[in-house]
Amino acid sequence: MAKKPTKAIDNRHYDVIVAPHITEKATLLSEQNAVVFKVARDASKPEIKAAVEAIFDVSVVNVNTIVQKGKTKRWKGAPYQRSDMKKAIVTLKDGQSIDVTEGAKA
Repeated sequence: MAKKPTKAIDNRHYDVIVAPHITEKATLLSEQNAVVFKVARDASKPEIKAAVEAIFDVSVVNVNTIVQKGKTKRWKGAPYQRSDMKKAIVTLKDGQSIDVTEGAKA
């Protein structure tokens, strides 16, 4: 029996997925088999799906995206704007999981 062909990991995949987003709400979502990532601002849902499947070798069911607007803050009396951030909630197939604490495969 032949081996399954592995999908090539493109360098663009590492540009799409910036970092895992670890918060209390993201931890609660892991009970519903979902993982939250910070992603590139120009990344589309199909690109995010392809990147997660290639990097973590899992099957993605659904991708939801959120653009979190940057807060206006003050430093030494002068206002400044934090950068906007795009997050992706990736729902995985039943029985699969991603351990974000161990990192991606090399």
